[in-house]
Formats: sequence, C-alpha cells, structure tokens
Amino acid sequence: MKMRKKADLPSKLCQTCGLPFSWRKKWEKNWDEVKYCSQRCRNDSQSNRSAKPQT
Repeated sequence: MKMRKKADLPSKLCQTCGLPFSWRKKWEKNWDEVKYCSQRCRNDSQSNRSAKPQT
C-alpha cells in the first residue's frame, strides 16, 4: 500500500464547532456518516439539542 500525504486526505467541517478535521483510519468504513471532529463536539451537540428553551 502506498503512503498518502496528510495534505491529500479528505477533510470536513465539524457541525458543532465549524473547524476542519481530516480523515482518520478509524473512520475508514463510515466516513460519509462522520459529522463531528471529536467526542466533545458530539456530546455538546446532543446536550444542546436536548436542552429546553427557557421562558
């Protein structure tokens, strides 16, 4: 297998923080489904969604 340069890897923008993140080997099988750059952003997104608006 030929090595790839990091600059040649695909990247996406995180839906929570908006920062770009690059492809990782652990995301090889589900790269199309990856939305967040980290577990922290995933947790923040879920907590914001479940939070009730204050009146």
